[in-house]
Amino acid sequence: MLVAALFVFSIFGAQLFWVQGLNASGVSAEALHERLVNNQLIPAMRGRILDADGAVLASSQERLTISVNQRAVCTYGTGKPTCDPATSPVAVSRAASALSPIVKVPVGQLVPLMTGNLIYNVLVKDVNALTWRRVAALGVPGIGVAKDDRSAERSYPQSTTAASLVGFLIDAGKKPGGGIELLENNALAGTPGSETYEQAAGGGAIPDGHTSITPAVPGHDVQLTINSNIQWYAQNALAQEVQKTQALSGTVVVQDVKSGRLLAVASYPTFDPNNVGTATGSLSNTAFTDVFEPGSTQKVITMASALSEGTVTPMTPVVIPSTMHRSDSDFHDAESHGTEYRTVAGALAQSSNMGTMLIGETVSPSVLYGYMRKFGLGARSGSQFPGESPGLVTPSADWNGTQRYTVMFGQGLSVTAIQAAGVYQTIANGGLRMPPTLVQAVADDSGTLIPKPAPAGVRVVSPSVASSLSQMLEGVVSDQGTAPAAQIAGYRVAGKTGTANRTVTVGTGKNAHGVYQGLTASFIGYAPADKPQIVVAVILQRPVKGNAGGVVAAPVFHDVMTYALQELKIPPTGTRAPELRIKLDGPPAADDPTVLRDKQPVAGG
Repeated sequence: MLVAALFVFSIFGAQLFWVQGLNASGVSAEALHERLVNNQLIPAMRGRILDADGAVLASSQERLTISVNQRAVCTYGTGKPTCDPATSPVAVSRAASALSPIVKVPVGQLVPLMTGNLIYNVLVKDVNALTWRRVAALGVPGIGVAKDDRSAERSYPQSTTAASLVGFLIDAGKKPGGGIELLENNALAGTPGSETYEQAAGGGAIPDGHTSITPAVPGHDVQLTINSNIQWYAQNALAQEVQKTQALSGTVVVQDVKSGRLLAVASYPTFDPNNVGTATGSLSNTAFTDVFEPGSTQKVITMASALSEGTVTPMTPVVIPSTMHRSDSDFHDAESHGTEYRTVAGALAQSSNMGTMLIGETVSPSVLYGYMRKFGLGARSGSQFPGESPGLVTPSADWNGTQRYTVMFGQGLSVTAIQAAGVYQTIANGGLRMPPTLVQAVADDSGTLIPKPAPAGVRVVSPSVASSLSQMLEGVVSDQGTAPAAQIAGYRVAGKTGTANRTVTVGTGKNAHGVYQGLTASFIGYAPADKPQIVVAVILQRPVKGNAGGVVAAPVFHDVMTYALQELKIPPTGTRAPELRIKLDGPPAADDPTVLRDKQPVAGG
């Protein structure tokens, strides 16, 4: 027995010598490895989205998860180092009663979560830092905290006002779902950190144990060009008109003339990005994503091409018949009339389709197409907004018989509201098109907002042609034009109405085809007309109660433009609009070569 005992003790001694002597570092490292909790994610705080004046459009608040070590909480108030079956239920109940009013969870729900042998169990998620500080002050043993795996709660103070523009987060707040949140995600997201710590038997970190932390790098703030006051007003004015006219949807774009900066981009119906799960309609901003046939607002490009090519002047006489035959179709104006005698300026003021066709025929199809492209149609605007459409402008070589003429007055092509507003920004800016911008600045690592480079302008027409067009567009807003409702007391206003057939796609696959359903009503203009500062575009899709652009869209333009002029403190210029000759006194001489008249016979005539 003595020999056997000595043999056993010699084995223990040899093992002890091996563990503590020869392999002490290896055993220590293995034990440390078992105690380490590796790569605990430290989420990065997402950057804010600000408006042009620094008002917060989106921000993040850190959210925390409070947990419990059931083996430790059972000692609360007992004075004992370990759980005692006789006192543990009372201790747990006492701890639950203390926590309940702070975390807003009933005692009856907390007690089961705090009872048992788990070293980690979640008590409550999604609490803020203030709540955790109040919990920590109780000194309940075994209560711990960790950052929520969603990183933070995203808050949108403007709610529905700029929802589709600012965007939203999906997948429990981890991924951007659209708008600026998606466009500027690389800047906003930041870089997550990580933490490795030595864990005690109870589940918590050993105070003096091994700890390694790679801190998270917070995201950068992004500042937009949007004026939140104008955005708010435009959104509400649009919503009221959509509801009043029972329209399908609507869009308002407000743009700075000189810089091209977007001051407001309202879209309705809208949704609440704070609770995006309740949204019932589209989550995209229709000003960028939806395309439509522009109708008569397109006529200004036809006028611009003819004026630029020198084939007409604003005072060129135009004889407008009651009907015109082109290709295999007969064309007429929106309202029946006999032969009218007008000027080029008058044809625009009265929005005559046939007058526009006679003017458009003075330039070749390729020239007209070239001006459409120079005005920005058929291409994305350069804003890089997610889901933006380039629209649809068929090359002139592919125009069919009637399309050669319909594109002159805004049918047979499709544009976005951003593109349509850009056409009038170009004219208002003396013929220089400025690509629209939405992001003004992005913060650097120190938090300083660094302005983004301004885009280069594109010369489309000469300043003199732009000036002539501007005077002609003032005629549209005059008492003799189609949009007197757009007039603003004390200010000179230029703009154009549009009322076009609305195209929708029906069927699927090979059976898909476009049909007309309802109308698109619009008004796009700028003020002050002689010193332009702001462009406002209003588009309503399929209004039921009223459908002409001058009736349903022009009043919204009036209200939004009036508010924007006041918000930006733009005074009237105090000048009077020139009086352009719109009507001729009578029929011009039959042999006058300067007169535009229909030289093709009507079918059957």
